[in-house]
Amino acid sequence: MHVIPLSAFNDNYIWLLHDDDGNAVVVDPGMADVVERALISRHLTLQAILLTHHHDDHIGGVSDLLVHHSVPVYGPVDTRIPQTTMALKDGDTFALESPKVRFEILAIPGHTLSHVAYVGEGLLLCGDTMFSLGCGRLFEGTPAQMLTSLDRLAGLPDETLVCAGHEYTETNSRFALEVEPGNRELHRRAGEVSTLRAEHRPTLPVSLREELATNPFLRLDRDEVIQWCRRQGVGTDRVARFAALRAAKDVFNG
Repeated sequence: MHVIPLSAFNDNYIWLLHDDDGNAVVVDPGMADVVERALISRHLTLQAILLTHHHDDHIGGVSDLLVHHSVPVYGPVDTRIPQTTMALKDGDTFALESPKVRFEILAIPGHTLSHVAYVGEGLLLCGDTMFSLGCGRLFEGTPAQMLTSLDRLAGLPDETLVCAGHEYTETNSRFALEVEPGNRELHRRAGEVSTLRAEHRPTLPVSLREELATNPFLRLDRDEVIQWCRRQGVGTDRVARFAALRAAKDVFNG
């Protein structure tokens, strides 16, 4: 399976998955023309569309794609995504023959209430719930919901490749270093990210193992993160620590 991040808008990634026989799946196509160009240049046939949540930068290209491609659209149970032909809920699984893939659905509310992730083929397609070195804003969910969602993702196999919906890693790295300045793995990752972005290359996908070692939102129980939270006046409650961390990132200007 080939896993390709397609750049869209300012910092979105549309994920294109395809096999060696030219069969493709696209995830969160906010722009149709980006997908069409990729399909044509790689001589691919679109077989399905997967959606993680209802925001327009993730579903805005679906209708235009369906004009030229008669394919199923998988997505969460949400009336705000009218193009969905197969609504999915937590615990569902589905498989495709071309390309040959099988995904499990995880409900991961927080960024939105109906947000889902697709897990399979060694991949985590997590939309805007988790980013490299960060997590999504809470537009609809609560801190408790988002923390539960991130804990679920953190429990996946370490070798899972994280395919997030945005290229936010460089800014996230600067915030993460404010929280954990003593984290040597984080310093290494931040340097790697800086080099990749200077060369206009994506920082994703990234292994969950790396995220567990560097992403402060997955490291709430680590001593340096706890100490940072205490300086914000937050003690032992994990949800409160997460809320403080997310609130600080919301106003971070680094």
